Amino acid sequence: MAEKFDSLEEHLEKFVENIRQLGIIVSDFQPSSQAGLNQKLNFMVTGLQDIDKCRQQLHDISVPLEVFEYIDQGRNPQLYTKECLERALAKNEQVKGKIDTMKKFKSLLIQELTKVFPEDMAKYKAIRGEDPSP
Repeated sequence: MAEKFDSLEEHLEKFVENIRQLGIIVSDFQPSSQAGLNQKLNFMVTGLQDIDKCRQQLHDISVPLEVFEYIDQGRNPQLYTKECLERALAKNEQVKGKIDTMKKFKSLLIQELTKVFPEDMAKYKAIRGEDPSP
């Protein structure tokens, strides 16, 4: 899977460098630099074609929209993954706490029901295969 991204990354780096050089040529344009400008424009078109070819290899990859929001905000997109993991861990702890609370509640409920309805709870425990003694 990584080799798919390596190829795209390489083409994107070349494209960005070509755009940077194109910006330099255009910012200080002289008629004598027309041939270099044309060459850079052709490289840009070729670079876009190379990037488009990489797209076919990555058609099954989906990127959450939040990642693009991170990029638009000038934040590192790798922080998105880190923050997602942190949110998942926090939610996991929250759910674990709820499960533990429900287990304690069930235990206390069974104890109280055993005090109030001893015969019925003995039948219930016998059906579940538990020790009927309180």
